[in-house]
Amino acid sequence: MNSRNIRRKYAQNYLIDPAILFEMATAIAPKENDTFIEIGPGHGALTNQINKENINIICIDIDSDNIDIMNNEFKGPANFKFINQDILNFELPSIDSKLRIVGNLPYNISTQIIFKVLEYKNRVPELIGMFQKEVAERICEKKGSKKYGILSVLTQTYYDTKYLFSVPASVFTPPPKVISAVIRLVRKEQIDINYNEKLFFKVVKLSFQQRRKTLRNSLKSFNLSDILREDAIFDLRPEQLSVRDFIYITDLIDKNI
Repeated sequence: MNSRNIRRKYAQNYLIDPAILFEMATAIAPKENDTFIEIGPGHGALTNQINKENINIICIDIDSDNIDIMNNEFKGPANFKFINQDILNFELPSIDSKLRIVGNLPYNISTQIIFKVLEYKNRVPELIGMFQKEVAERICEKKGSKKYGILSVLTQTYYDTKYLFSVPASVFTPPPKVISAVIRLVRKEQIDINYNEKLFFKVVKLSFQQRRKTLRNSLKSFNLSDILREDAIFDLRPEQLSVRDFIYITDLIDKNI
């Protein structure tokens, strides 16, 4: 398979602009004893920017050709480990040092990567990554917007999100058909987990699946009691609710199931 077909198969677009790479590296700001998981390192353009002494970098790429190149090109000063694997099938390590996820994330699975980070939230205090702009906005959006949805609520339950900067298609090879953006997720110092987390995820997903309806209608499948349905919060549509509101609704439903 030639390189063009490989890039098409894995939806690869390599970031080549030195200014954008420098801006990403500045946002990442590697610190001594950091451990990075870089997703989709490609040929190591971003890797080279964070290649510092006393830093551990685990590069994970589904493309074996990229891993071969990385193995040949990078010998230090950082401590490297190169893994040819699909990130969605990779178990994030439990380590004592700060585990930071970085990279130009594969756009076709970026939402799945976010859900994986949420699954391993106790091991991942920070993520700085390149996303399709539309996905980045959805992750960082606040309530009251049409872009605010499942991804916004679930991510912001556990992480403080920040949209850092937009990235034009022209700085990639080949250029993608979309605008990109770099965002930062920082795990909250205090996470409220005194609620039914599994039920919470279900409530959020059901609410936004029928986002034009009020919660009284979209959450019918829970067979809410008449008394519970009288709560004014059920008059609202999901984009009007904060993370705290969804936790409140989850508690109400959990106590009445």
